[in-house]
Amino acid sequence: MLKRIASEYPDNPAQYSKNSAGVFEPLSYRSYYHLVLDFASGLLAIGETRGSRIGLISDNRAEWQHCSMAIMAIGGADVPRGCDANAREISYILSFAGCRTAILENETQVQKILDNRQSLPELKNLVFLDPPAESFRKTLQESGFTAYSYTDILDLGRNGNSSRQSEIETEIEKGSGDDIATVIFTSGTTGEPKGVMLCHRNFLCQLEYLPERITLFPGEKALCVLPVWHSFERLCEYVILYRAAAIVYSKPVGSILLADLAKMNPQLMPSVPRIWESVYDGIYRLMRKTGGVSWILFNFFVNVSILDCRLERRVLGRNPRFRTGQRVFDLVLCTLPWLLLFPLRALGGVLVFKKIRAKLGNSFRHGVSGGGALPPNIDDFFWAVGICVLEGYGLTETAPVVAVRPHKKPVFGTIGKPLGCCEVKIVDETGAELPPGVKGTVMIRGENVMKGYYNKPELTAKVLSPDGWFDTGDLGLKTISGEIILRGRKKDTIVLRGGENIEPAPIEMKLNESRYIAQSVVLGQDQRYLGALIVVSRDEIIAFAKENDIEFSEFAQLLANQQIRKLVESEIASLVNQKNGFKLFERINRFELLEKPFETGVELSAKQEIMRYKLDDLYKKEIQGMFK
Repeated sequence: MLKRIASEYPDNPAQYSKNSAGVFEPLSYRSYYHLVLDFASGLLAIGETRGSRIGLISDNRAEWQHCSMAIMAIGGADVPRGCDANAREISYILSFAGCRTAILENETQVQKILDNRQSLPELKNLVFLDPPAESFRKTLQESGFTAYSYTDILDLGRNGNSSRQSEIETEIEKGSGDDIATVIFTSGTTGEPKGVMLCHRNFLCQLEYLPERITLFPGEKALCVLPVWHSFERLCEYVILYRAAAIVYSKPVGSILLADLAKMNPQLMPSVPRIWESVYDGIYRLMRKTGGVSWILFNFFVNVSILDCRLERRVLGRNPRFRTGQRVFDLVLCTLPWLLLFPLRALGGVLVFKKIRAKLGNSFRHGVSGGGALPPNIDDFFWAVGICVLEGYGLTETAPVVAVRPHKKPVFGTIGKPLGCCEVKIVDETGAELPPGVKGTVMIRGENVMKGYYNKPELTAKVLSPDGWFDTGDLGLKTISGEIILRGRKKDTIVLRGGENIEPAPIEMKLNESRYIAQSVVLGQDQRYLGALIVVSRDEIIAFAKENDIEFSEFAQLLANQQIRKLVESEIASLVNQKNGFKLFERINRFELLEKPFETGVELSAKQEIMRYKLDDLYKKEIQGMFK
């Protein structure tokens, strides 16, 4: 695919990266392809061959793709991980996969390997993306490694270009869709590392269908901020390549991201829900700070637009439907109010929402949210202000896309219908398929489903049936039109002592709607009632304290204040109640306020999901206090 795109669009920018002065510099598809050939040639020069598994420990950057494509060009498979991985994780991954060569971003990542040298007897070659100091090279030599820089490998490839490049072209032609492209080790939220084997066909089969859901044309740009070792970002970058568009490398830091959006004016930004939540929080924080008439008008127009959008979805059939006959009632009841409110919504678009949309640049077309559920209030807001955010669903084991809500005729609250490369069914505990509207386990079969877990046939057999159905472990249901709605994870289901089954995710998303709550985790397995760990929004709590003359010297002291606790208690009660669709046993009886936000690698996985299995140890005292 890369060879074809480079031939058809040689002068199109493929990547935009910042130079040392912070200025974006383009790299054409012609130059990109030649870098890949040179690096692949260099890999052959240091002894790597077809079937090699090569470690790739780095965050997202232009060189990452050059290396990954070069590994695949010689018929190898990359074994990726981000810089947030600790020494134990990196050693396990590289050792279990039997890597002879590892490509690493910098000296910090190499130090993690040095700390565990004895557990990596097969590892011989280390390649730095950022050049190491000469003294550090000597340290590596003393430890039995041969060290190369990124440019060293390119130079090795260029020196043997005439003979080796033809060899690489031959290897590319030998390649088949069933060749392993990558082995992605993911512990997700369960803690058990599994190497997901994904072949070229797993990725390529999706590219034919995704342009129906996501619009991107040759020469356009997409801003990328996510860790590329994760399959969601990786597939997004293949979509960009497939459309001969360009990747703009940015960072998931609010000020940097917004500045890069304004500077580069991309048409697309793939991201996780947490980043969309940050954009939402940032907008509200700015408007509250502005105050006065601006804050009043903002609130008025947002609420009017949300209401009008809800009416519009009922009139146009853009809400989930589980039975026939519903549309006639909606048309009769909602058409007139929708038309009456529309002028106010349009006025809000001119006076308020236009300025919000401008923060994403003047060419923005779609955002794509994946790697977790997009909270309904965030979805409602962006829909109302005219920013198109398409929610997608998938898993590493499905490479990863199963479905993406289309930009044409989207159905709110769903992730759309499955892509044409796969099929989805909802089953009960016996494996029987369930009708629309009934919740069960989400099962997937298709060309995008993995080959299995690397060297773990017993784990593969647990999730992959002989006839190819993959058990996702997710709970969901279907509409009568075939759109999918997710309802959490089976392993996350909380069972109280009374036998009540509770999905924590919808409760957590509702709690996080509060301006005073940044993050929350609902707990209560085998308890009489539910409790919650609450990470408060520091700025909002401090602002409330100042407004109400609450004295404090440290933030921890503020969290112990009874007035603050009553504030949070009131927020919880107003959000999680029967009026909002929650059952009596789903209410939060106790809570603990946490000062420190959840961190990636501690409480959160790389895609910002709560690693619940870690919480019992991390917050043992707080949890015990809630359930005394």
